[in-house]
Order: sequence, then structure tokens, then C-alpha cells
Amino acid sequence: MGVDLTTAQGPLVGLKVLDLSIIVAGGTASSLLADFGAEVVKVERPGAGDPLRNWGPFANGVSLWWKVHSRNKKSITLNLGTPEGQDILKKLAAQADVLIEGFRPGAMERWGLGPNDLQRVNPKLVMLRYSGFGQTGPYKDRPGFGTIAECMSGYVGMTGFQDTPPVLPPVPLADEIAGVFGAMAGMMALYHRDGRGDASGNPDAKGQVVDVSLFEPLFRLCIPHITMFDMLGINRERVGNDFPDAAPRSLYKTADNRWLGLSATSQSTFESLAQAMGMPELINRPEFKDNAARLDNRDALNDELQGWLGQRDLKETMDQLIPAGGVVGPVYDAAQIMADPHYQAREDIIDIDDPELGRTKMLGIVPKFSETPGAVEHAGPTIGEHNSHIYGSWLGFSEGELAELAQRGTI
Repeated sequence: MGVDLTTAQGPLVGLKVLDLSIIVAGGTASSLLADFGAEVVKVERPGAGDPLRNWGPFANGVSLWWKVHSRNKKSITLNLGTPEGQDILKKLAAQADVLIEGFRPGAMERWGLGPNDLQRVNPKLVMLRYSGFGQTGPYKDRPGFGTIAECMSGYVGMTGFQDTPPVLPPVPLADEIAGVFGAMAGMMALYHRDGRGDASGNPDAKGQVVDVSLFEPLFRLCIPHITMFDMLGINRERVGNDFPDAAPRSLYKTADNRWLGLSATSQSTFESLAQAMGMPELINRPEFKDNAARLDNRDALNDELQGWLGQRDLKETMDQLIPAGGVVGPVYDAAQIMADPHYQAREDIIDIDDPELGRTKMLGIVPKFSETPGAVEHAGPTIGEHNSHIYGSWLGFSEGELAELAQRGTI
């Protein structure tokens, strides 16, 4: 594809990552690392590749999920089900800092590629292990996708309205959050391994195994719910767009049929909102005097806010409330995001050239680093695109050796 493989930038330049995972969770972790300069090598099954390549929508026959999710990564093919493939994986692992895998618990061990096997060839290896329910516990052998994790985390049970069924998120939320947790945990393990950030490293430092389930990271973000149930018997229920612990916070419809998010969940913010709306009397009404009262009378408060907002269009509302400290914002779709000047100023949407897609837009680098910013060098690669580069530079394989491996179905 003619991509320059030496232009990576960011705080993780020099970090080597092997990504054996499939679909979303492990790939999110490696995507974040790749965004900030890590050399991420995606290890795919010969011929088949990552199933994410089959997720639509497609442009020019290519998965857009794949193009964005696997940007900055290099693709090699390797058959882990053969002794020769397993031996090659060990040689690659000996060169790596981090290995990410997402097979059913026990699969890597059956291939002779479990933590003990890999850390024998590279004691400093950090291994991120993704699975539906974790490597331990009575459910560890269950198949698990993010949908089930979202349900069992408690998140879905409190999402939606009281008179409707629970609502699943329209994105693979559990997978993506597990990916973020995994990237964070991997960097924690590297920090520990390398002497608390000492770049010279500790010669005796070792890597470790990080067990990342799909359900636990999302469960972790449902912050006080278990303690609330244990201490107070509160079992969180569906409350629609409201926030159960503070008010007001909801969605409201403006006169021009736009939806607006509004949050005034601290006393000072609520008082500023009432003043900005020209309704200071709300502050002194007993049913709205403090957060506890507002929660008890949330429907009445929402009616007051909707009555005021429903008489004004979105722009008028924002122009009046924001200068006075109102915390409001429009509900956006993709077109509105792309047209927003703040997104543009933050470079949250970038243009790249891709041989398969042509000129295309995708989300930019988040978050922003002052001294070592990341960058998007290229979109997701074709399957096995970097076999020659990685097998040659990491392991010294010749083109002839690679041809023989391909003929045997190893790569």
C-alpha cells in the first residue's frame, strides 16, 4: 500500500504489541495504543482474518468498522493451530512488550501458548487476556459477547423508561469500555515492570497477566449501586432520561423540534439556570428549594422546564442560557457533529487517504497530548499486508522462507 512504516509518533513509540484478539474489545485496547505510537501487529488467521472485516457497512467492499478500528496497525497472518505457527508466535512474543488475546479460557494453554509458556520465552511480557466472564469463576467457560456483559453488568437493567423494556446500547459498549480498561491496565503493568516509569528499566522486572472480562469494566462504572443496595436496599430502576440522584437532568424538546440536553444538578447551577430563564421564583418554591425536594417533585420541575424550552428554538435557548452559566447542549447526529466548529477546532474529525477507500474522514486522536501527540498514519490494513515487514524485521525471515510458510498454510 506504500504506507511509510517509520513515521509513528506519540508517547508509545518503541512499544511492541501483538494483538491476537478478534472483534472489538481487545482491538479497542490495541487501537488506543496504536493511536499513540505503539507498533501494533494484528495476528490474523490465514485466509479468514479477523471477523470484524465482515462487519458492515461496507465501502468499496471493505468494512468501515475494520478501517477505523484497525487503523495504525500492521497485519500478519499466522495459523496458531499448528505446531509451526505456535513456535513462530513464541518467537514473536519474545520480541514483544504486550500480547493481547481474546480466546475462550484455556485455548491458549491448549496450544502451548499460555502465560507460563510465553513468559518462559519472555519474562517481561505483559499479557492482556480478554474473555466474556474472565479466566476464573463458574462462568469462565461460557461463551460471552458484549451484549450479555451489558445485561449482566446491571447497566441494561436501569436503562430505558419504566413502562418500556430495558434498552441495549446501539454500540458495543461493554467491549469498548473493556478495551479502554485493558489499555489502561496494560500501561499500569508496563509502569510496574519498568521501574515506575524509569526508561532505563529494571533488569529483574517481570511482566504479568491482566485478566479482563467484558462484564466487569461496565459493572465498575455503575459506581455506587451495590453499596446503595447493601446499605439502603435501593435497587436501581429505569428512570428514562432523568438521573436518579440529582435533578434536573433530562432531554427537552425545543420549538423547532430539536432535542436539548440540560443538567443543573448542583444548587448553584440550578439557581443560575432559573435566573437565566427569567424564572427566579423557581429557586424559592418549596418543592424546588434543594436537590432532595427537586427529586421528589422531578416531574413537576421537568414540566416547568419543558414549558419554557418548548416556546423557544434551539439557537435562542442556547444563546440565552449558555452565557449565564446554563449547562445545555444539542442532541447531535453524525452530520451535525461534522458541521460543528468545536469538533473541527479540536481536530476530532480528520481526513486520511486510503488506497481502498480513497479520501475519507474518521475520528481523530483522543485525548490531546501537549508534547507527544498521537497520529493516524493509515487506516486498517489488508490481511497479511505486513507479513514481509514484520517477519523480516522481527524474526529475520527471508522472502523464500515466507513463501514456504505460506505454501504450508502456516501464514
